[in-house]
Amino acid sequence: MTSAPPVDRTELRRGLLAARRAFAATPAFQAAEHALRQSLLPLLEQLEPELLGVYWPLAGEFDPGPQACPRALPFARRDPAEMAFRRWDGAAPAAQDECGIATSTGAVAVPDVVLVPCVGFTREGFRLGYGGGYFDRWLAAHPGVTTIGLAWSGAETRFPVEAHDRALTLILTERELIAAD
Repeated sequence: MTSAPPVDRTELRRGLLAARRAFAATPAFQAAEHALRQSLLPLLEQLEPELLGVYWPLAGEFDPGPQACPRALPFARRDPAEMAFRRWDGAAPAAQDECGIATSTGAVAVPDVVLVPCVGFTREGFRLGYGGGYFDRWLAAHPGVTTIGLAWSGAETRFPVEAHDRALTLILTERELIAAD
């Protein structure tokens, strides 16, 4: 009996990011964004977040756009490696966190619902991010928060779950809503 070769997360991430860039350059990307947004809005209406954790989209990520509820953006610190959410007024961010991602200078707050960008995801609700572990550490410290991974359906993959990985509550793609097992 032969076993599958180990999954190199760095290589997997690199391939998924390349596929996402290629997808973002196609006409199907706008239709996928529209479909995901059409599914996200009623889901958020059902969840009724008091404070919604969102993210500033990077190239090829789904842009969650404006929401009707109060929002917060993540702020990542490199040393020590940690993340917190800061209240956000919706204006174009004038600040960047220590990872160079646009963020807010508002007060630190804990959202009750968080939208989490996914480079890749599994059917079991695990996500592959950019490799810094910021979201996983934050989620471990805030276990009662409802988390919605936002991903493109083409980013579904398989990888071995590691001790630090935290399952998300839901994964939403342009095609379906997946509840974590």
